[in-house]
Amino acid sequence: MVHPMDLMLLEFAGKQVKPDIRKLYDMREVVYDQEWLQVTEDKDLYYMYRDLSYSNRDHNLIKENDLRYDITIIPPSIIGSEFVKTAGHYHPLIEGTSYTYPEIYEVLSGVAHYLLQKSENSKITDVIIVEAKEGDKVIVPPNYGHVTINPSNKELKMANWVSDQFESIYKPYREYGGAAYFELTDGSLIKNENCENLPGIRKLKPTNFSDLGLYKNKEMYKLIRDPDKLGYLNRPQDYDWLWEKI
Repeated sequence: MVHPMDLMLLEFAGKQVKPDIRKLYDMREVVYDQEWLQVTEDKDLYYMYRDLSYSNRDHNLIKENDLRYDITIIPPSIIGSEFVKTAGHYHPLIEGTSYTYPEIYEVLSGVAHYLLQKSENSKITDVIIVEAKEGDKVIVPPNYGHVTINPSNKELKMANWVSDQFESIYKPYREYGGAAYFELTDGSLIKNENCENLPGIRKLKPTNFSDLGLYKNKEMYKLIRDPDKLGYLNRPQDYDWLWEKI
């Protein structure tokens, strides 16, 4: 008999990795359809496999450069009247700067909608959505929170590079009952009524930037062999040209 946990193990570098599991009730504050939630049992929503590396050498390089490589798997599902999504979080400010830590994602399989939002003085001033397909890269710029949505009937598997020097901040999403917009299963994006004077949504393309070694359909894991290509994850204040380009 196969144990349920065995089905969630990730085969990576010849090892089986156990996930951290995000369950529906972990996200009760950010679910749009609260009536549905009240009559629904708890269930797994997605699986996070953190701090991965292919070899001891890579592991040491990753740690020396204050980075972390993760994989997240979001099976197809619905949360009441909206598509399955991540909980949503911001990153903290880097000490002595006006920049928060950025992050970069790669879609390994499936389709992702990355919903980004910028908050200034407790007011959301910019909202962006990026549709990314297999092989695409998406950089979350400094000072933006983000939610990932799986808008399809296929499993979404994605990787990310991020600094390991901070802990994510989930509280703002919980306090406002979710992101600035909710993506419903009919494809519509509706405003979060708890957020006042929301801007419209800007649509941007994935950030497959060759000058950072980010090529569509070329996995970004090997960038750790040239860690300068990931320098913006810990030193975004030195990369204004990149944020202007995005």
